[in-house]
Amino acid sequence: MSDTVIKMNAPKHPLYQKILILACLISFVIGSLTGIMTYMNVGFRESFWIDWFSSFAIAALVMAPIGLVFMSLIGKFLKWALPNGHKILHQIITGVCMALFMESILAASTTVNLIGFTSSAAFVSAWLPAFTAALPFGLFMALMMSLVLKPKLEKFMAS
Repeated sequence: MSDTVIKMNAPKHPLYQKILILACLISFVIGSLTGIMTYMNVGFRESFWIDWFSSFAIAALVMAPIGLVFMSLIGKFLKWALPNGHKILHQIITGVCMALFMESILAASTTVNLIGFTSSAAFVSAWLPAFTAALPFGLFMALMMSLVLKPKLEKFMAS
């Protein structure tokens, strides 16, 4: 009964607040990662902010939805593959998989946007430094998302 009372007394958050929180969080993560990758691909030059914004826009419009779908699929797969696995183990595996997947995709989209795809050797030589430079921050953010923010965000979204 006390659980029901707590849920009934919990504040309801309007949809616009939920959308705003998600948009800010996604913008921060994608903006930071594409900023690192843009710097690694072209350095800090006069057109850096335009280069970064074009990579950010592609990532936000295309990569963010793909990432959300991928995260959902990882969760379902882990429930199937490790049904008795500890929740924290699932969260850590989800975070690491998300970081590797999203960093790969973001580095590819940023590199194609800024360098193009003239040859596979040129692409890989630009993609790899962008990927490896952003990976530590991506791993940190993915683990923080899956271990700390996602559970709180799910409660917030449910209210």
